[in-house]
Amino acid sequence: MRNAVRFPLLPHDADMPLEQPSSRRNHSGPSPTDTDLWTAYIDASALPNPGRMALGAVITAPDGTRQLLSQVCPDQGCNNEAELRALMAVLQTLLGLQARRLAIFTDSSVLVEQLAPSPRPTRPIVRLADLFDQARTMLAEFEHVQLRWIPRHRNTEADALARAALLPP
Repeated sequence: MRNAVRFPLLPHDADMPLEQPSSRRNHSGPSPTDTDLWTAYIDASALPNPGRMALGAVITAPDGTRQLLSQVCPDQGCNNEAELRALMAVLQTLLGLQARRLAIFTDSSVLVEQLAPSPRPTRPIVRLADLFDQARTMLAEFEHVQLRWIPRHRNTEADALARAALLPP
């Protein structure tokens, strides 16, 4: 783990660089001055819910190079688990690419609420607690992380990639 990690493991730490869904601003992306910032738009599907899970993501490197993820998860689960697995797949990919600073956008308010700090902690989803703990550990590997909620209509490419993964070959 790097020494400059700003993503704390304790959910009550106010210095955590995440936004909660209640602070929804008109935000379309990261600041253009962030020359070492990687961005990822993530989405997932479970069909039916619960059922087969798939994820989609659009990862953009600081130089503008894009990488697309569209894959089926080996397990079955609910839409919230699928969204969490999408985040974890993207984090694993970004760790492999040696990314240090991230802006991750998701239309899953549950994902952001479970990982964002709050004066009144969000009630944990017991069935997914271990996965959320794993995600927090992965997030702590990065120097800086922004996890932001966006409306579904601003996440159409990642949504299409997730849905495409569920189509028959």
